[in-house]
Amino acid sequence: MTTLESGSIMRPAAARNRTRNVVRLQFVNTQTFLWVPALVLAGAWVLTILIYWMLEGAGVSGVKTGGGSQAPLWYFLVVGIQAMTLTFPFSQALSLTRREFYLGSLAAAAVSGLGMSLLFTFLGLIEQSTGGYGMNGYFAYLEWVWERGPLAAGLTYFVLTMLFFILGFWSATIYKRYGTAVLTIVLIGIGLALVGLVALVTWRQAWPEVGQWILETGSLGLTLWAILVSALLAIGSYLTLRRMPA
Repeated sequence: MTTLESGSIMRPAAARNRTRNVVRLQFVNTQTFLWVPALVLAGAWVLTILIYWMLEGAGVSGVKTGGGSQAPLWYFLVVGIQAMTLTFPFSQALSLTRREFYLGSLAAAAVSGLGMSLLFTFLGLIEQSTGGYGMNGYFAYLEWVWERGPLAAGLTYFVLTMLFFILGFWSATIYKRYGTAVLTIVLIGIGLALVGLVALVTWRQAWPEVGQWILETGSLGLTLWAILVSALLAIGSYLTLRRMPA
């Protein structure tokens, strides 16, 4: 084997090892990717069950659902921000490339997000089998999300965690690259775009069509669209990171 051939084989292997080192680096602080997400999930679940228990005691016997399950998913915005702001300087001190740092950070988020989605799926199965803990109260099981089964529901939870992580990571990257003013302008621009979209749909009186499309697409279909959006945001986040000074 020639030196060139040997080097061409070693370089990809070395890159994979360095990417795995980024995953280990992210998990050095286990609170960011492990304990705090688990604590947020446990806290949201306990508070939700207590509310359902009080409602049950007050004679409310109908189906009980709430928004508490969103809390651990939204927390992945914070995970993305911390993955960038707390760990990126160390990665540069270790001479890791931005590509290696980004891929390793996404991999670390995927590990944490997979664990979160598995917990959600497990809780949903328990709620199905117990009739909502005997109170007709549901935290992780939402019928619309679970209409295609537990695997599809688990995929939805996983994609949402990754989407929120990428959004948090990208916002932190913009902040580090351009500063607070530019980040604020970007967030205001996104807000204005969303308001403009709502105004356009309202002006065209197209809300029935929008609602019909959402129902026909279903939870799994929307999840597949979310995968596409996540991929586009991930590319944008990486391109911003590449242009960030050391």
